[in-house]
Amino acid sequence: MSDAASRLAALAGDLLGVPLPVRVRAWDGSEAGPPGPGVPVLVVRDRRALRRMAWRPGELGLARAWVAGELDVEGDLYEALTRLAGLVWERDPQGGGAPAGLPGQAARALRAARDPRTRAAAREVLRLAGPWPPPTPPAEEVRRRSGPLHTRTRDREAISHHYDVGNDFYELVLGPSMVYSCAYWSEGGTLEEAQRDKLELVCRKLALREGDRLLDVGCGWGSLALHAARHHGARVVGVTLSAEQAAYARKRVADEGLADRVEIRVQDYRDVRDGPYDAIASIGMAEHVGAVRYRRYAQVLHGLLKPGGRLLNHQISRRPDARDEEYRVDPFIDAYVFPDGELAPLGRTTATLEEAGFEVRDVEAIREHYALTLRRWVANLEERFDEAARLTSPGRARIWRLYMAASALAFERNRIGVNQVLAVRTPEDGASGMPLRARVWDEHGGD
Repeated sequence: MSDAASRLAALAGDLLGVPLPVRVRAWDGSEAGPPGPGVPVLVVRDRRALRRMAWRPGELGLARAWVAGELDVEGDLYEALTRLAGLVWERDPQGGGAPAGLPGQAARALRAARDPRTRAAAREVLRLAGPWPPPTPPAEEVRRRSGPLHTRTRDREAISHHYDVGNDFYELVLGPSMVYSCAYWSEGGTLEEAQRDKLELVCRKLALREGDRLLDVGCGWGSLALHAARHHGARVVGVTLSAEQAAYARKRVADEGLADRVEIRVQDYRDVRDGPYDAIASIGMAEHVGAVRYRRYAQVLHGLLKPGGRLLNHQISRRPDARDEEYRVDPFIDAYVFPDGELAPLGRTTATLEEAGFEVRDVEAIREHYALTLRRWVANLEERFDEAARLTSPGRARIWRLYMAASALAFERNRIGVNQVLAVRTPEDGASGMPLRARVWDEHGGD
């Protein structure tokens, strides 16, 4: 089949309603699309990619082809994603011009297509795609799930899928800090410095002092627990659902001689019974809680705090949308990265915390910081990509590269945000213990 690239570019234009903004290189070696230096090239290595996209139109079909290595990008990945965002991730499904569906939903969608040109283009895609059925989904895809969202068992399986992929892999991506959440940047700083500054900021917002009990919900590889114990004299309990994270964190605790101050548990936050705590940190964990459980999450943390105790809830948010009743993540993220993850608007999060009894005292929006963090993680992965693929699988390394790069752009474009919400279990007499001036902790440690 000769000059497949020209046929693909023309068909994409017919289906999308606009010319394809990147070059295309097809499995036969042909190329087509915008000329010139700096134009990314979308490489379609195998016709199976078309079958996947035809069978599951939209993001999931693209994701399967990417994970399987049938689709790739040559050139600047960020530039390619920026050019394609308006056609794939940011298309308005209500605004017309969305591409017609193709098989397996295919026959019905083709019959329903009113534009003869669109129908002809869709049939041509099917001829290019080759024999049916499409290949099976890549092994890295989460198996089909059933039953209620966010039960203990289902949450444990979701966390294991994302975090139990090898600590060596995460070391490669995250660097020595082993912090898997937004860093806090200053001009000219390194990733390690920015992560250290984020941990210090959390401790200062919580006003930790010698001997305070801190509960670290979703403690990851133990970085915050170690920082709070080492630099603030806190006694820390860290809980995670990931056995691999817990093992790694416990070794770090032992190696630093802090076993008398830090305890790491494989435990669901709903099963913590040894309150009250002076402070609670939840850093990058609440995205796993889900709308159906979020009020209970807030109530549990409120009940675990002593009166006057502080909660620091660091959480990714999405822009509010009146059409949304649930806040599930995009299909690619759900299938390959964060199963059952949900991103709520900031207003919904703060309202639920206050409904549970908290007094919200400060909100700091730091989405630009997360974009910088993700770009640094992507750079780490790209510098040692072959090693990362050996440590997990080529498909999983490709997943992480795409999801982190796309997420960086989403933060930069204000499609999603991240916020540190500081809340207090204010006692009945109203004495919150907060400083009179906001953000005094930046200079004085919360005193």
